[in-house]
Amino acid sequence: MRGDEFLKNVTEIGGPGDPESAAVVTRTVLDNLGKQLNGGEAADLAAQLPAELQEPLQRHGSEAPLTDDVDDFLRRLAVQLGEGIDPDTARAYARAVISTLDAAASEGEVDDLRSQLPAGFAPLFEG
Repeated sequence: MRGDEFLKNVTEIGGPGDPESAAVVTRTVLDNLGKQLNGGEAADLAAQLPAELQEPLQRHGSEAPLTDDVDDFLRRLAVQLGEGIDPDTARAYARAVISTLDAAASEGEVDDLRSQLPAGFAPLFEG
C-alpha cells in the first residue's frame, strides 16, 4: 500500500477528513504504537509500511516499551493531538490508523503486533 492510499483509507474509515490532518494523526498513532513494542517488532512492522510512515513507528526502538493499557494509550494520544481531541475521538482515529495498518501488513506481522499489546487494544483492529 502506498502512503497516499494508507492516508486515504484512514480518512475513509473514521480518521480526520483532510489529508494533512490524517498524516499528523497517522504519524502520532504510529509513534505511540511504536512505544509499546519490543524485540525488533517495530522495525519488522515498519518494513511493511510505506517509507514515509516507517520512522514514527521505529523511533523508540532502543527504549524499554511502555506497558500502557488502551485507555492510557488513548489519553496520551488525545493530549498529543491537541485541543478539541477527547479520548473518544482519539479512539476513532486510532481505530482508523490501526485498521489500515492491519490491512497494509501481513497477517503474521499483525499477529505479532497484537501479541505485544494488551487485550484492550483488540477493538482498535476492527475497522
